[in-house]
Amino acid sequence: MTDSSVAAMRAAAPDTPVRARIWDLPTRVFHWVLSVAVIGLIATGLGGVMEWHFRLGYAVLALLLFRLLWGFVGGRWSRFASFFYGPGSVVAYLRGRADPDHVIGHTPLGALSVFAVLAVLALQVATGLVADDEISAAGPLTRFVSGEVVSLATGWHKGQGKTIVIALVSLHVLAVLFYVLVKRHRLVRPMVSGDKLIRPAGSQVAPSRDDAASRGLALVLFAVCAGVAYWVASLRV
Repeated sequence: MTDSSVAAMRAAAPDTPVRARIWDLPTRVFHWVLSVAVIGLIATGLGGVMEWHFRLGYAVLALLLFRLLWGFVGGRWSRFASFFYGPGSVVAYLRGRADPDHVIGHTPLGALSVFAVLAVLALQVATGLVADDEISAAGPLTRFVSGEVVSLATGWHKGQGKTIVIALVSLHVLAVLFYVLVKRHRLVRPMVSGDKLIRPAGSQVAPSRDDAASRGLALVLFAVCAGVAYWVASLRV
């Protein structure tokens, strides 16, 4: 967002909604690519297409590593600090007394969902790296851990972990549909365009940085993360 657009926001009538850049391009690309990759992981896991399951797993590993880094250096509303809420904020949101900033990026409930999904996916990828079905599919790091760890990781990855991932994905889709169809909140469009209509305009929302320099930084960071994932994949024998 340019200085002139920020100035326009501040000069606008108090009740006039103003468009602000909330989700930077790297965050939007991450969101949609991760969504496709996770659906692909579920499908290939259930269908037994293990080579593609591994490839998608490495892709998710790279994406999660990138999101971890981007959570500290990304756009204003993509940083973890912008949606790391305490219990008081969650309770206030549930009681309808949320701070205006708490509904611009991720809401307190949305933030809990984001952290839960990232944590569960990270655990699922980690266990997949050391899992072994004792038939044809063994993770690249199985030879570096004990048999007991391999057994525990395999049980979790193929059992509870898979069930939780499917449940979270289903819950996420249902929550989006509820907010879009019932509460009439525009959740999908901002994650496509990056912009939200903010009301009231006088609240002086700090937009996310989303220029060529930040996008270039994102490319460099993702290249590093993809390199790490590729190296992990190369350890598979």
